[in-house]
Amino acid sequence: MNLSTGEIDIEPLDDALFRKYIGGVGIAAKFIHDETTPETGPLSPENVLASFTGPFTGTRIPSSSRNHVVALSPQTGIFGEANVGGSWGVQLKRSGFDGVVITGKSATPVYLWISDEKVELRDASPIWGQDAFDAAEWLRGETDKRATAAVIGQAGENQVRYASIPHVGKIVRSAGRTGMGAVMGSKNLKAMVAYGTMPLLLADEDALNASVKSLVPHVRDATDDFRRYGTSGGVEKYEYIGNFPIKNWQGSRWKEGAEKISGVRMHDTILTGNKSCRGCVISCVRHVKIEEGPYAGLDTDGPEYETIGTLGGECLVDDLDAICKANELCNRYGLDTISTGAAIAFGMEAYEKGLITKEDTEGLELVWGNAEAMVEMVHRIAKGENVGKLLGLGTKKAAEVLGRNAIEFSVQVKGLEPSAHDPRRFWTQALSYATAARGACHNRSWGHPYELGLSLPELGLDKPQKSYELEGLAEYVAKLQNFQTLNDTLVICRFAQVGSAVSLAKTVEWYNMITGFDLSVEELVVVGERIFNLKRMFNVRLGISRKDDFLPPRFMTLNRKDKELNTQLPPIGEMLGDFYEYRGWDEIGIPTEEKLAELELSELNA
Repeated sequence: MNLSTGEIDIEPLDDALFRKYIGGVGIAAKFIHDETTPETGPLSPENVLASFTGPFTGTRIPSSSRNHVVALSPQTGIFGEANVGGSWGVQLKRSGFDGVVITGKSATPVYLWISDEKVELRDASPIWGQDAFDAAEWLRGETDKRATAAVIGQAGENQVRYASIPHVGKIVRSAGRTGMGAVMGSKNLKAMVAYGTMPLLLADEDALNASVKSLVPHVRDATDDFRRYGTSGGVEKYEYIGNFPIKNWQGSRWKEGAEKISGVRMHDTILTGNKSCRGCVISCVRHVKIEEGPYAGLDTDGPEYETIGTLGGECLVDDLDAICKANELCNRYGLDTISTGAAIAFGMEAYEKGLITKEDTEGLELVWGNAEAMVEMVHRIAKGENVGKLLGLGTKKAAEVLGRNAIEFSVQVKGLEPSAHDPRRFWTQALSYATAARGACHNRSWGHPYELGLSLPELGLDKPQKSYELEGLAEYVAKLQNFQTLNDTLVICRFAQVGSAVSLAKTVEWYNMITGFDLSVEELVVVGERIFNLKRMFNVRLGISRKDDFLPPRFMTLNRKDKELNTQLPPIGEMLGDFYEYRGWDEIGIPTEEKLAELELSELNA
């Protein structure tokens, strides 16, 4: 889809491309690699936005109603990606399409309507300026009441660098990270709306459905805590073991605060029910209703663990109602809650140090624990008002604007603020934060559950990686990265791994039932490794190397002195040497010609 010309091309997915990259992040990454250059600007018409489903999307496989969004990131300037659940991916797949690729810029606001092999570009002027919820309601009225809208709010329109793409259907799930909503806004693309009724073409649907049905009870049993407390059920546990972000990553203990904003407290006070992404049996989505106080009447999807960690712990805000309100605003405006919370925490520390003044905030007391100020800053960031415009750049760029050593407390890697897991507690996350293509991301390896007991015996990871040990760490993280990249290609949610509910062997079995192929575990996992290296080469083309595979000063110098925690600063230099060697990369972190040839990626060296 070229928005500059209005031209729409419907093309079959090349069989060789499918076999090599499968779908999801794989094919999306290949498109943006081939269709952009080092000179492409993230907010220019030439940037490419690709959103792809995978072969699992739309099937009865639990946790598979997802799609993966990729573009050059306006937040980091490098490879950007966001994975999202809900129902949009299923609607796209049942419309007869595997993915959407967008380039160019429309002269006026538009939206894309996709249904049963038909694609239309329509006028979105009536909803430009509306939040994602109101816009989605209008869009369903114009298209189909059963449709799902991938729709930006005002933050995306204003090109806040970490604007998200809310996917609004019966529930709201967001393609949250790396500013994909800002890319849509830069193209005057308000929404992509999909509804489909077409059957999927599966090689052996009966065998697949029988296999899935036999496993569903195990998935339900393994994920019972997620169903009861959601992801936020981890707040108190992670605070206890030193994995929860406190005061812009300065704190070590915050027991009473964590208790006040935990999933257990939510369950016991404001939770009205749980929901699920389409076809998922885990049902981890919270729904809350606030009956009293300043946010009385709020009736909305509840915050996830990461949201509570950043808008709560990082800002020292122990008001659960305020966090729920801020979460709802982020969903309406279309803001990544992780980077939003991190930016506000950075702003609070800058305010404390005198780098941001009361004059800059127009009288707002941007101090630790001020729940009202935290909520107000969400408004200001989305609208680009006073200091909100600065913080809307992300903490790295905001620190560069402020100067005066602000970069020392800008907690980010490659411009992306970390999710709510501390690399001083889990060294698998330390190495993953440093080497993930999009920046500080826990999902690229999802190492912490494996340090805590999950296993992956098909790849030789039958025992947890020992905490604070370098031996075996590089291999452990690299194998997890390849595996999780494969999952983002198929596409399936991380939570299917909880309790080892869905094994890698079962994943391969299902893939073969869907496609009619007969691939082994090793053959399928190498696709994940290929795509991980493709993403690395995309960044290498933009100048990324060992110098960028760092951890921020706060993670390298601030050892929280708490005997109970016993966390240790990660020796990232030693980690990288071992990691590059295992990966087949050179000493500055660039994949060697031999490794690229092994992965059938030699053309990337041209």
